Amino acid sequence: MASATPKEIARELPPLLRVYTDGTVERLLGSPIVPPSLEDPETLVSSKDVVISENPSVLARLFLPKLKNNHQKEKLPILVYFHGGAFCLESAFSFLHHRYLNIVASEANALVVSVEYRLAPEHPLPGAYEDSWEALKWVTSPDSDPWLVNHGDFSRFYIGGDTSGANIAHNVLLRVGDEEGLGGVRIAGAVLAFPLFWGSEPVLSEAVEGHEESSAMQVWKFVYPDAPRGIDNPLINPLSSGAPSLANLASRRMLVFVAEKDDLRERGVWYCDAVKESGWQGDIQLVRVQGEEHCFQIYHPHTHNSKAVIRSIASFLV
Repeated sequence: MASATPKEIARELPPLLRVYTDGTVERLLGSPIVPPSLEDPETLVSSKDVVISENPSVLARLFLPKLKNNHQKEKLPILVYFHGGAFCLESAFSFLHHRYLNIVASEANALVVSVEYRLAPEHPLPGAYEDSWEALKWVTSPDSDPWLVNHGDFSRFYIGGDTSGANIAHNVLLRVGDEEGLGGVRIAGAVLAFPLFWGSEPVLSEAVEGHEESSAMQVWKFVYPDAPRGIDNPLINPLSSGAPSLANLASRRMLVFVAEKDDLRERGVWYCDAVKESGWQGDIQLVRVQGEEHCFQIYHPHTHNSKAVIRSIASFLV
């Protein structure tokens, strides 16, 4: 019996994924999809999946902590969360983010909405940004979901994300500031964990040698190959020429995390400095975590440093 002809690779983004000439996509990294749970045994948080839009397909997983004394009128802060994964991996339904947001929802006693946006390369950018904007409008609409209507405190409304999801959160803040399209709901604060920003020129102490071949550069070229101005598109480089003013960020509080061993560390510091110098009227807090890699709190949420990050987020969502 003749062996099958090996599929031919059309393009790839090592070590993340491959695209074959027949159009199939093979993701080499990422955690498995897991179902929602009525009551997580570790955190007692309940979760469920909802449809935000069918065309395009935008979904979300909602996390509701156990109500105190079964108090059905208890109101909780809301965190709309955009997962990371370089715009092409992971999911609101994947094990890593499901486990992490169960813990965050429990620790913060907050109602979390984890957005399932479409991924590249099947859906290149800017699709994820549009999906995330539609999700935010849905959450703030009066006919969203009974959990949000009955238990969401929209005076304590937050957004956040990790890595590419933190990038999405930043761009959502700018869009809200420009469009005022959330039905009067104001964003109380934003949590950006190890945000994905980059540009054609190194900043602060970033290495000059190898800058063009950096992983951030390769990711952006792969997920948004037709991006106007490439890596200096304002979506990835918030200080590029013609980018919207950071003074328009639609929040008065921000919490930004950077990690010592993360290649994106200097960009996070640079971003915080730029926000402070922009004329933005708010408070931005930079948390530097020593000895840790990129997004360590997602992979290992029970370590000392991860617990400290989660406690910081919980304290922020007041």
